[in-house]
Amino acid sequence: MDWIRDHLWETWLALSIGLGVAEMFSLDLILAMLAAGAVIGMVAALLGLPVVVQVLAALAASTAMLAFVRPAFVKRLHGGPELSLGHGKLVGTRGLVTEEITGLAPGRIKAGGELWTALPYDENLRIAPGETVEILQIKGATAYVHPVATLEP
Repeated sequence: MDWIRDHLWETWLALSIGLGVAEMFSLDLILAMLAAGAVIGMVAALLGLPVVVQVLAALAASTAMLAFVRPAFVKRLHGGPELSLGHGKLVGTRGLVTEEITGLAPGRIKAGGELWTALPYDENLRIAPGETVEILQIKGATAYVHPVATLEP
């Protein structure tokens, strides 16, 4: 026990390393936050502060890390790119009109390498073959489209 008292900063360092190694097996980021608190305890020991202050500093740092840092890390690690699957991935993309589209008669567009039945998003529009359209919505197997504005020379 006297050795620990004489080598407090080494004890804090060993605790921090031990918690860091244990974190590699748990992967919960809890032990890593406790290891960071142990590093703060080590710094307090190096400054020559009393043991009670070292323990309180380590506890405060660990609690702060668990409350503020860990949630941000977990959110960042578990979050990823938004995956669009199925027909939803076509919304917002462009397609080429292959058959005339009117509000009364659906036409066809080629989008994503497939042919889709299409209706105009605005029922009063008439979209000629060869025009480029943007897919605004898909209901069932029908794409609701709007023509893309082109610049006239």
